[in-house]
Amino acid sequence: MPLKLGPAGVPLSCKGRTIVEGMDDITVLGLETMEIQTVRQVQPHHFDQYWQAGILSHKTDFEMNVHGPYYGELLGSRRERNRTLAKMESSMQVGKIVNARHMVCHVGPYGEYEPGTEANEEVANILSGVVERVRSIWGVEEEEEEYSAFPWVHKEEPTLVAVETSGQQELWGTVEEVLEVVNHLPGTVPVLNMAHIHARGHGRLKTSEDYAELFDQARKTIGGKKFYCHFAGVEHRMGNAQHYTQIKKSDLKFEPFAEYLAEEGDWMDITIISDSPLLEHDAMYMVQHYEKARQRLLEIRARDERRMKLAAESGIDVEELARREKEQAEARKQSLESDKAKIVAKKGKKVAEPKKEEKKAAKKPAKKKDDGKMMSFDEKGEESDDLF
Repeated sequence: MPLKLGPAGVPLSCKGRTIVEGMDDITVLGLETMEIQTVRQVQPHHFDQYWQAGILSHKTDFEMNVHGPYYGELLGSRRERNRTLAKMESSMQVGKIVNARHMVCHVGPYGEYEPGTEANEEVANILSGVVERVRSIWGVEEEEEEYSAFPWVHKEEPTLVAVETSGQQELWGTVEEVLEVVNHLPGTVPVLNMAHIHARGHGRLKTSEDYAELFDQARKTIGGKKFYCHFAGVEHRMGNAQHYTQIKKSDLKFEPFAEYLAEEGDWMDITIISDSPLLEHDAMYMVQHYEKARQRLLEIRARDERRMKLAAESGIDVEELARREKEQAEARKQSLESDKAKIVAKKGKKVAEPKKEEKKAAKKPAKKKDDGKMMSFDEKGEESDDLF
């Protein structure tokens, strides 16, 4: 299963703070992707960095992605919509320069629309224009033989418009809404933000079965095997995400997701971006838990294969062998607990018994006071008048 993990932005540990240096640090850590944050405004002096990052991405197969403006208002008034599209234009340009595979975008509040078909159709109409603009920027329709500045333009597919699930009840972007729009609009992909889905679902993602249900829903709706995800800890209240946290401090755990990916994710091609405040640190945390989950799975499979081989050699059923192994394990466990209880009881008995010296001291009679010896200064009479 192709799995790529990386941070949302330049790593915290990167000293240079440039995108290219951040890519180098990410590669050293064993990660394979990053998401450039163009969430507020793109400065012209950054374009040199973007171009260098694009060249490096093209030559090394390092996956680059772009996050567009956070505060979208695509369902708002005409003025609000145009303002959002103007901000997205900068992100689209950056997407071409850095050879981005995904450009993440938010739709924003429902505005005057009610959740349902009408709102979804309006979002699909607006995003279809965004997809066309991306293709225009990449020059897909142009028949140029060579594009020396951006050699990937005619070798790679244009940036995919990635529609992100939202974490607020008043914002468009439930899992169902995102999947419906993406299913009817080529050139788009869903962004399954696990923190948002978890918060909006009042703590929905708790077990590996919950993740299996989510991805089965996505596969049945849009088909395909490529997925783009965000993951971070989250504080939430009443179905609304408050803010991201590090994974260890959240009730959204990565272990069940890692378990699902290890056991059932062979069919997937998935990219996971760490939105955590710890960025690359939590990305490495996710890698470690995924590797642990895979190791546990390999151990279980090896045990099952050994059990099948032993059952075949013994001429008994596999289930019967498993039952016997379970009984033996329980017997060993009870034996160990019994031995442990005996040791504890023996130690307690030794502590309770008095020592030999203490016994001798108790039997030995107290010495009588010898009146013939010199009296101690501490044995003065009651009428002694000591001025000192």
